[in-house]
Amino acid sequence: MTETSPDSSWLSALLDWCVSLMDVIGPAGAGVAIALENLFPPLPSEVVLPLAGLAASTGSFSLFEALGWTTGGSIVGALLLYGLGAWLGVDRLRRIAGRVPLLHPEDIDRTVGWFQRHGGKAVFFGRMIPIFRSLISIPAGVTRMPLWRFGLLTAAGSLIWNTIFVLSGYLLGESWHVVEQYVDILQYVVIAVVALAGAWFVFVRTRAVVEASRERRTAAQHEETRELASSTSAGRD
Repeated sequence: MTETSPDSSWLSALLDWCVSLMDVIGPAGAGVAIALENLFPPLPSEVVLPLAGLAASTGSFSLFEALGWTTGGSIVGALLLYGLGAWLGVDRLRRIAGRVPLLHPEDIDRTVGWFQRHGGKAVFFGRMIPIFRSLISIPAGVTRMPLWRFGLLTAAGSLIWNTIFVLSGYLLGESWHVVEQYVDILQYVVIAVVALAGAWFVFVRTRAVVEASRERRTAAQHEETRELASSTSAGRD
C-alpha cells in the first residue's frame, strides 16, 4: 500500500500510522481511524478515506469492506460523542454558560430548541460538513435524540460522505490527492463562516454589555440628580 508523502509533521506521522494500521489489520484499521477522526477532528477523514479506497484498489481488501468498516467507524465515533453530550446535559451546559463571559443560559435554551426542531436535518447533513461532522453528535446527545434515529441518520450521512471519498481513492489510485484540493477549499469556507459568525457574536454581545453598562451609569446619574434636587428642596423648606 502506498505511503503518504514524507513530512516531519505530526499530522503526516498520524496518517502514516493509519496507513500502517490498514496494512496490519486490513479494513478494520480504516474503521478504527475513522472512529478516531470523530473524536479527534484534526485527523482528516478526507485523507484517510481515499487511502482506504486506494488500498481496496490494490486488492488489500474489497471496496465493500472499506465502505462497511469506515461507515461503522463513523457510527462508533459519533455514538461516543453522543454519550458525551448526554452526560453534559442541558442543566450542566446552562451552568457552564452562566460562568462564561458573553454567554447566557438562555443561549443553551435557544440552541436546544433549534436542535429539537431541526436536529434530524442537522445530523444527516452535518455528517457531510468538515468540522461539524464530529461536533453535531454532541447536541444530539444533549437533547437526547432517540438513539435509533441518531444512528440511522448518522449511518446514512456517513455512508454518502465515505462513499464519495473511498471511491475517489479507488478510482483515482495514486492521483487521489486531486480530491483533497477541493475538500481543502470547502474546509476553508466552513472555517471562514464559523470565524465570521463567532466574531459577529462577540461584537453583538460586547456592544450589548457596553450599552447596558452605559444605561446603568445614566440611570445612576439621574438617580443622584433627583436625590440632590430633593435634598436641596427639603433644605429650602
